[in-house]
Amino acid sequence: FVIFLIPCFVFGTDVAFSCQNADDFVGASSPGDIVIGGLFAVHSEMLHPEEDPIKPVIQNCAGFEIQVFLQTLAMIHAIETINNSTLLSGVTLGYEIYDTCAEVTKAMASALRFLSKFNSSEDAVQFKCNYSDYIPKVKAVTGASYSEVSMAVSRLLALQLIPQVSPASSAEILSDKIRFPSFFRTIPSDFHQTRAMTRLICESGWNWIGVIATDDDNGRFALESFGVQAMANNVCIAFKEMLPAYLSDSTFHTKVDHAIEKIVKETRVNVIVVFMRQFHVLKLFKKAIERNVKKIWIASDNWSAAVKISTIPNISQLGTVVGFGFKSGDISSFQEFLRNLREKPTENNKFLHEYIMLLSVCAHLEYHDFQTCIANQSQDDLLENDGSKPQIWRDDFLNANVEPGFIHSTILAVYAIAHAIKGQCKDRDCKDPSAFTPWELLEELKKVTVIDDDKEVKFDSNGDMSTSYDVLLWKEIDGHMEITTMAEYDAEKGGFIFEDEEKKEDFLALKKVQSTCSQHCRPGQVKKVTESPHTCCYECIYCPENHYSNQTDMDYCYRCNNKTYWAPINSTTCYRKTIYFLAWTDWFAIFLLLLSAFGVVLVLSICVIFTKNLDTPVVKASGGLTVCYIILFSHFLIFLSTVFFIDVPTEFKCKTRQALFGISFTLCISCILIKSLKILLAFSFDPKLQNFLKCMYKPIPTVVTCTGIQVIICTFWLIFRTPFVNQNFSIPRAIILECNEGSIVAFGIMLGYIAALAFICFIFAFKGRKLPENYNEAKFITFGMLIYFIAWIVFIPVYATTFGKYLPAVEIIVVLISNYGILCCTFLPKCYIIIYKQETNTKSAFLKMVYTYSSKSAGSVAVSQVSLDSKSSSLRATVTDSCKTENDSVNGNCHFQVPRQPLIRGEVLPKNAARTVVRKRVSSI
Repeated sequence: FVIFLIPCFVFGTDVAFSCQNADDFVGASSPGDIVIGGLFAVHSEMLHPEEDPIKPVIQNCAGFEIQVFLQTLAMIHAIETINNSTLLSGVTLGYEIYDTCAEVTKAMASALRFLSKFNSSEDAVQFKCNYSDYIPKVKAVTGASYSEVSMAVSRLLALQLIPQVSPASSAEILSDKIRFPSFFRTIPSDFHQTRAMTRLICESGWNWIGVIATDDDNGRFALESFGVQAMANNVCIAFKEMLPAYLSDSTFHTKVDHAIEKIVKETRVNVIVVFMRQFHVLKLFKKAIERNVKKIWIASDNWSAAVKISTIPNISQLGTVVGFGFKSGDISSFQEFLRNLREKPTENNKFLHEYIMLLSVCAHLEYHDFQTCIANQSQDDLLENDGSKPQIWRDDFLNANVEPGFIHSTILAVYAIAHAIKGQCKDRDCKDPSAFTPWELLEELKKVTVIDDDKEVKFDSNGDMSTSYDVLLWKEIDGHMEITTMAEYDAEKGGFIFEDEEKKEDFLALKKVQSTCSQHCRPGQVKKVTESPHTCCYECIYCPENHYSNQTDMDYCYRCNNKTYWAPINSTTCYRKTIYFLAWTDWFAIFLLLLSAFGVVLVLSICVIFTKNLDTPVVKASGGLTVCYIILFSHFLIFLSTVFFIDVPTEFKCKTRQALFGISFTLCISCILIKSLKILLAFSFDPKLQNFLKCMYKPIPTVVTCTGIQVIICTFWLIFRTPFVNQNFSIPRAIILECNEGSIVAFGIMLGYIAALAFICFIFAFKGRKLPENYNEAKFITFGMLIYFIAWIVFIPVYATTFGKYLPAVEIIVVLISNYGILCCTFLPKCYIIIYKQETNTKSAFLKMVYTYSSKSAGSVAVSQVSLDSKSSSLRATVTDSCKTENDSVNGNCHFQVPRQPLIRGEVLPKNAARTVVRKRVSSI
């Protein structure tokens, strides 16, 4: 193996703080069976000589840190308390505490001392390939104060796996057990702190902040961790300023001035996060007070409870300081220890000796000036005044500067090591320092459980203790800045816990301060990123139609995820679309229903009139009561079908309404077609036409066939392309419940078939339009068919261009118009004759009119039979009716004369020709 000797670099001679040998390097010590090392930055900086060249000499330090000095006392107090208890059963703990002066170099020198072999007279560190049986000077180390120092020391201690438990180093990287296998800490990592800061920023409504950090490992890692958390929570960092890690850096003051200028320039940044050591913050704040900078300062655990900063004159001018400190416990016994500290010897505690000397130099000053005096005294200055000032003790000063979180975590670190030692000493004689090795203690430390304020705490797999944070608020009370606990942050659950409403109001008061790049986008608006590289700088635009935002500063609008909802522009929620249909209560629906009801009443009235006048010529001429009943029944069904077009569409209504209308209308037209054929047959004198009509005139088969075809069409329609209920979303804010016909083609075929029958009926009726006046159905049928055609021709473009809840009303109107047209044209003239012209509704009147019409028709036939041949010019004879009385007409006493011009060869028509024609027509009718 190779032996390294621990050198003692000498500066000066015969001075209390110079290093004559290795033991002079120790700041405080006490013997014991098991020695624990301590590393604390009792001084804030190490002095650097100005001469050139620079020699490898460890210099003295300056900037006595009261808070860190108190941590060394907390370690001493904890060890003394353990030694006075039964925790280790007679085994005593010793300690060696070193001042790192916040410098890695000096900390590494101290760590070499820890690595030296036990009972080595030369403090030699042996280089070996296997340290399993190696017994170093200390079994464990408490410290260091700063993460940057802990990273360096931990790598060195990991060579022998000496456990290192830090009460203050919070860098997230130290949780990496591959790089730092022997490192533990009694505080949470910066991951929880930066997450807590981000949570505070988010809940306060801030998203545009500045960050100032020291340019060392601790500051950079903290800044990196915070940047990740901020990005994940849509918090933008407007600027980052890095200050030199050492106050001795020549650029320190220049960079502080630059940071202040940046803060002043960024007027929209009202929140500054500060990851710095206390002496850095002290310099920064003094400069900020000079420039009248007023912001909200978010403090890291390094300085959130620093009394020396909170007592800066005019500190209230800086604005509000809110920070995160380590959760404190019961430290009453330590406070009692401080009250009795003046009785403690100083021979083995150079830190205490230096503190007493500082009291002597600065005791005449006021509180803050007293602190400043202590911080500004170097060890060299004290050497010059050593013994020249009387010793003065101030009982209140130490207790006033206690930072409970650091004190508690330091005591907890010592107790964690003590419990691990207890586990190793169960079956070993631990008065022998070689009873166990540091790596065995390391394994025990991983399993140790410590009772803290009646709660069990232990290290997790990363070597961290997941304790909570105190959220600290600096409040000015009676002219003095007091550091109060505003809330507790639960690191596991990630939330704030408030003890009372007053403290919650303090938290809510923070929200009054705005720190945003852009104004908050209200609900109903969405952020539109501008050309700025920061996502927090944006414009607010309204959410478009059918989109909404229900929170502040949303990145995108939610779409109404269901077609049944809608949202107007600038909406904060989606609204259920209004469902529209032609309801029973709609005034237009009521009007149409009244028309349908009136049609039903009209049909029933006609039925009654025809039933009462069953044996009259008008009723008989209408085809008889059976045919009338069938036609009237079909009209009734057509009126009834309109009911299915109204109210909420259902599958039954959609399937029923068109089929019922189509079949009923077809039945009606079929019956009217038979009547048209019958009339035409009865009064036609053309033999060829008569023969054709006689072949066609088969009433029952014709009606059944015509109606059956429509039934087949509707059946196929309902089977293969059945109508269904459809939700029409064409209107943005409404849903139209309507019946989708399933197949427009099938719907068109149904209507087209009805139109074809109506057209045939129209042709036949048109040919028979010159019947006797009082009994002329043909011309009214013709007119009724014309009404039908006009209504449905108009219906097609109107139906195709209309949408909304009144679309069914369009079809109802067409159905009613065509139905009323045919009904009125078919039956109302007859009802008029039955009611108002009863004298013409007799058999004799009927025969007379038929006889007159037939006589005219027969005369026309006779004349045509005696016309000249093709070579002769045609002579048209005028036939006059010689019937004078009704009896003549009935008895056949009528004859026809050809006026003036005689017929060919003087032929005269037979007297009984007209009578024969009449008899045929009457029997046909």
